[in-house]
Amino acid sequence: MFKNKAWGAALVTLIVAGIVACVGIFVPDTIADYQFIGTAWALLPPVIAIGLALITKEVYSSLFAGILVGGLIYSKFNLETTMNHVFIDGFIGSISDSYNAGILAFLVILGILVAIMNKSGGSAAFGKWAAAHIKSRVGAQIMTIILGCLIFIDDYFNCLTVGSVMRPVTDTHKISRAKLAYIIDATAAPVCIIAPVSSWAAAVSGFAEGSGMNGLELFVSAIPYNFYALLTIVMMFALVAMKFDYGPMKLHEKNAMEKGDLFTTKVEAMKDELAEKGSKDGKVLDLVLPIIILIVTCVFGMIYSGGFFDVEAEGYRNFITAFSNSDASVGLVIGSFITLVATVIYFLARGTMKFTDMMEAIPEGFKAMVPAILILVCAWTLKAMTDSLNAENFIKWIVNGTAGAFVNLLPAVVFLIAVGISFATGTSWGTFGILIPIVIAAFNGFGSEITIIAISACMAGAVCGDHCSPISDTTIMASAGAQSDHINHVSTQLPYALTVAGISFVTYIVAGFVQSAWIALPVGVVLTIATMLVIKAVSGKKNA
Repeated sequence: MFKNKAWGAALVTLIVAGIVACVGIFVPDTIADYQFIGTAWALLPPVIAIGLALITKEVYSSLFAGILVGGLIYSKFNLETTMNHVFIDGFIGSISDSYNAGILAFLVILGILVAIMNKSGGSAAFGKWAAAHIKSRVGAQIMTIILGCLIFIDDYFNCLTVGSVMRPVTDTHKISRAKLAYIIDATAAPVCIIAPVSSWAAAVSGFAEGSGMNGLELFVSAIPYNFYALLTIVMMFALVAMKFDYGPMKLHEKNAMEKGDLFTTKVEAMKDELAEKGSKDGKVLDLVLPIIILIVTCVFGMIYSGGFFDVEAEGYRNFITAFSNSDASVGLVIGSFITLVATVIYFLARGTMKFTDMMEAIPEGFKAMVPAILILVCAWTLKAMTDSLNAENFIKWIVNGTAGAFVNLLPAVVFLIAVGISFATGTSWGTFGILIPIVIAAFNGFGSEITIIAISACMAGAVCGDHCSPISDTTIMASAGAQSDHINHVSTQLPYALTVAGISFVTYIVAGFVQSAWIALPVGVVLTIATMLVIKAVSGKKNA
């Protein structure tokens, strides 16, 4: 069956590529440009990549197929131009980008840190401590959610840190890796987008130039209207408190509870060999101390990159200003490297690990991050293909075409557009960059409150699409942090994300008319709880 689906998906890709090729070959250049560049065709490459990934359950070839289609469309099916665009502008350009290179370095260093902590026995010791102090599955899930909400500095940092700390706890209480990945993902971007002190706040503040408001002030004003992020947190607590799951997640959780199978599918049946081979002298502090150091040093790294310590810079930069001017990739690399050095010194002083053992953890940690790195590089390259096809013009045309007639409904429309862009491109920040300036221009003259609601809808939709998309870097990181198969994480998370997306859409319709968070947000919360109760009742009847 799998082979049939894979071959069928490949055939569909070839047919679509063939049709586009014929149009590109037989239609004059000026018309071909009009047909493809800056139109809905610009979204074809990510649509193909996502569709193939969901059908075949195979990520790498699906992403490459989308990249190849993007390159072919851009070059009008000139082979040489396609190769140059895909490999030079795409893969090499993505890897050589300073921000992306910093994220890759952070991934590798964090992988090494996790390998060292596992070898030290710290992970195993934390798992034993958790088994003694956290008595239930509910408690383990609540602790994971709370930790995810507390680590709001950066979504990448959140995913990998929460995963490293909580895996021993959730494994002890037979919580599936898919459920762990969902909780990690749902407390990464959704928490960062409502945290004023985060790399996301810095990004949004920069994109909001020209709104007539201070960027950070605008971000804070938009928080009560960020319905997707807020309602996702409400839904997580509701699911845990009501003790039920639905969709594909239900099977994963059932297998974990009844059979002790945390992975469900054969492709996921892996064990943490480093943790099993860890030192028997490990202590809880061997895991907790490096994590604390990592949090402190990453905050230091981010405010350092934002000029907090630059006494010669023009204008005084306080903590908030430095954070809003920070470069997250630089800050995370500085913080993780300092932590790595401190961790090596700590274990040498403790005498529980040899220096050679810690050096052996370097390639082991790197290997653990290779799947995430491969998917990230492909996802970044796919985004480069979409950008080169000028999808921004198509989105601008949609927003401006509806701005005047449906002012009160526009926040809901903007939310849907943001979901679509973010899902197709796999990037929240790219969606902010495209949509926020367009939204500000479209809402000029309609009043500040409706503008704030629309900008918040843009942010919420971007996070929602990011949450759903298999090519999203945050989704990839959540899979890596939970050590869960990536496609299984996407398929189990999708029904939950779409449920909150539907509720958020309705809530934005309400907000567009009442223009008050004090009315709209409680409506959204009530709808979320009511929806959970209905789904639980319906799923209960099906099992009866």
